[in-house]
Amino acid sequence: MSESIGSSALSIMSRLLKLVLLTSMLAFASDSESSKATTILAPGGHIDVFAAREEAGVAREDLIGWVSAASKSVATYFGRYPVPHVAVRITTSEGRGVHNGRTFGSPVALITISVGRKTTLADLKEDWTMTHEMVHLAFPSVAERHHWIEEGTATYVEPIARARSGILEPSKMWSDLIRDLPQGLPGPGDRGLDLTHTWGRTYWGGALFCLLADVEIHQRTHNQKGLEDALRGILAAGGNITENWPLERTLRVGDEATGTRVLENLYEEMKDKRVIVNLASLWGKLGIQRSQNGGISFTDDAPLASVRKSITASTGPP
Repeated sequence: MSESIGSSALSIMSRLLKLVLLTSMLAFASDSESSKATTILAPGGHIDVFAAREEAGVAREDLIGWVSAASKSVATYFGRYPVPHVAVRITTSEGRGVHNGRTFGSPVALITISVGRKTTLADLKEDWTMTHEMVHLAFPSVAERHHWIEEGTATYVEPIARARSGILEPSKMWSDLIRDLPQGLPGPGDRGLDLTHTWGRTYWGGALFCLLADVEIHQRTHNQKGLEDALRGILAAGGNITENWPLERTLRVGDEATGTRVLENLYEEMKDKRVIVNLASLWGKLGIQRSQNGGISFTDDAPLASVRKSITASTGPP
């Protein structure tokens, strides 16, 4: 895809998202007039949950519990909830599972999401989508060509946040990452993250950037800091989804929080060039081995085993 075509596609996507936002806000306003919100208090913020009047396959209290669990995971990772206030609008749809999650920062912080009528409580407990959408709240809105960092951060942080809060086993988190991260590697004809806007490069290429940054920050600071410290620094400086920041400013603020230049240097390397990462070598250094039955095992004497442990270590309540 040429750069001009890519820019056109991004412009169309932006207009479509604005249309979705307008439609969601109108529906949200209509619902809020006739239904009462359930407010969830989180450290540093509160979440007003509006569930559709039409019954889903699970009870309303289970939907509230699902949103609450996601908020605790996100608050644990970032040290507090990312925004002072967000509205979560839950609609129902056909089928089973959680679909169509969207997070907006303007004109207000809003998450819209749909739950299938055949969804079970067990489905909600295994769901990752709500946590993914809430992670979006903790990063400033950047230019469209940098959409990979917004989606990559949410994709990478979500399972770690759930692992740190005890919802997801670290072995499951690493197993899923090993399975999915190759989708972020550049294919033939791909260029840097700012120039190749395919689904794989946007979500998993962005997640790969975050993993590489996380590992390097841990190495350079002897496990005293990680990517979460950079993201917390950005958030502390006011960089949440309601703000529009240049990516360069965002990365600089994150690096200042860790006392490194990892984010800025990695961006310079990956923004416009096709960078191949030897994932098999990285997993080995982290002490992660795949077994023949598809599971994984950990080797604690690997060179970066301490980094692996630190990435998913529980930090307790914020």
